Amino acid sequence: MTETTVAGVMAELAALEDPKIRAVNERHGDDHGVNLTKLRALAKRLRTQQDLALGLWATGDTAARLLAILICRPKSFERAGLDVMLRDARVPKVHDWLVNYVVKKTPHAEELRLTWFADPDPVVASAGWALTSERVVKNPEGLDLEGLLDVIEAEMKGAPDRLQWAMNHCLAQIGIEHPDHRARAIDIGERLQVLKDYPTPPNCTSPFAPTWIAEIVRRQHAK
Repeated sequence: MTETTVAGVMAELAALEDPKIRAVNERHGDDHGVNLTKLRALAKRLRTQQDLALGLWATGDTAARLLAILICRPKSFERAGLDVMLRDARVPKVHDWLVNYVVKKTPHAEELRLTWFADPDPVVASAGWALTSERVVKNPEGLDLEGLLDVIEAEMKGAPDRLQWAMNHCLAQIGIEHPDHRARAIDIGERLQVLKDYPTPPNCTSPFAPTWIAEIVRRQHAK
């Protein structure tokens, strides 16, 4: 496509709308009805177009924002702009993709992690915890893992859903990646019982931290 307009792309997205997909997505808080495989195919055809991405994001439409994330140039964003975008990204899938596909690829990730981590808005704070989990796995030097476990132990049980999920992910990653902290991570999970009864499809790993930690460690040792 050559010099595609926002209006043209919005028309394509409208043509891809499927009421059945929307019904499924809305149960998870995602208000769009576009098959993600088809969305990714459209992104592949459009390729990277930063200006178009900004225009699509500005529409506020969820499918348009997901597409914008796929065709944007992450390193073109300033820190302040990413902060504004994150605070405006209230739809779970948009929030998740923005953090994972854009923020993590920018030089602003650590500064934003620190900004968001203790934010009073639990949705914003969940982004800080997601970035912290990334550091737990890839760059743990300088992180206070015991301090993180202290916060998780004190606050995860009563945290709002999306923040609780992000804190639980961090708890599991600490237990998986850092054997010296594994016993405490498992103990915290056992005592708090967060996500113990979460419905998990067959052949998928439960998000209950003790089960998650044990399964991934087992797989690592089996290699």
